[in-house]
Amino acid sequence: MSIETTTHLNFDGQARAALDFYASVFGGEVASMTYGAMGASNEPDWADRIVWGQVATDAGLRVMAFDVWPGQPYDQGTNAFYVYVHCDDDAAELERYWAALSEGAEIRQPLGPSAWAPLAGQLRDRFGVIWALDVAAPTE
Repeated sequence: MSIETTTHLNFDGQARAALDFYASVFGGEVASMTYGAMGASNEPDWADRIVWGQVATDAGLRVMAFDVWPGQPYDQGTNAFYVYVHCDDDAAELERYWAALSEGAEIRQPLGPSAWAPLAGQLRDRFGVIWALDVAAPTE
């Protein structure tokens, strides 16, 4: 089993510009999905905002970013990023991490199936750090 952590930056309308900037600095390509394309928001002002995006380079740099959900509070000092833990295929290992991190935590997204992964969840741990965890979708 292997795991990786990826810095995930949160923005309020600037995710696309930030990802483009990071790609210009580090190389690599921007991959992204908008709220509108995903059907995640019916609000017209949110159609072109980024619900998922990342820059990945051949050298191994990866940074992810999105525009916080409509109605989600945003304060760059307290909701600017979270630690993203991605497991290749070991749901049991991810569940162990989740159980440990959950003690005294605020659950922001319960661990369960999601649109992008068979198992995903998000919480703010007892120290105020936001963690997002998921297991890779099976490949054919």
